[in-house]
Amino acid sequence: MRALLTLFMIVSSAAAIAANEIDTKVATALAAESRPAADVLRDRNRRPLETLNFFGLKDNMRVLELIPGGGWYTRVLAPVLAENGQFLVAVRATGIEESLLTEPGFENVTVLDTSANMRRPQGSRFYTLDEFEIGVADLDMALTFRNLHNFDRTSRDKLNSAVFDALKPGGLYGVIDHTKRHMEPAGSENRRRHDPVQIILEMLDHGFEFIAYSDLHYRADDELEYEVGRRAVAGNTDRFTLLFRKP
Repeated sequence: MRALLTLFMIVSSAAAIAANEIDTKVATALAAESRPAADVLRDRNRRPLETLNFFGLKDNMRVLELIPGGGWYTRVLAPVLAENGQFLVAVRATGIEESLLTEPGFENVTVLDTSANMRRPQGSRFYTLDEFEIGVADLDMALTFRNLHNFDRTSRDKLNSAVFDALKPGGLYGVIDHTKRHMEPAGSENRRRHDPVQIILEMLDHGFEFIAYSDLHYRADDELEYEVGRRAVAGNTDRFTLLFRKP
């Protein structure tokens, strides 16, 4: 009896490990023939496998990607989560809903219809959001890649508050963005950068716990002087990589 129990525990443990393994699935997603050549060129810079492992992604999680843009990470996350988990996108997701999500293999991605109403007022450097709810609960993880710099403080608060409410206790929030020099005044050369210390403080204000940071996207040759679109740093900006948890 004890031998059978031991065997059952070993098999169950092995099955759990297999169900949570993402390395092979990420590699398969990155090798997909359907990926645009421009996406492939960014793999070395973005280091998706190392990044998603740092965030603690497992293939059986319920994961939300916020503001997916052109879908670079969507093309990686959707296949990884398709079999055992659930993948959702929200806030300005209409672009990929009408393009990427019509392609084979992306049928299971859930697009959340929120009232976030992301817009940039005339003359403003930043986008604003209306008060909104994500509309789901008990998420295991939320992720956003190079988006927080687009918003003013009030709208970042709305976004992060909505994420906090959507996560389950223990749920994780992974954030990557372009680094701004600490306490540097806002100017034309740092519009798309953000102070990581400020982001951490804002998350703490919302009740998140600061879990860890990674230097995966540290770039010594980015002197934090130029706007991220300038030729000197385009595609090679220093980015902070932060992980938070809902208590």
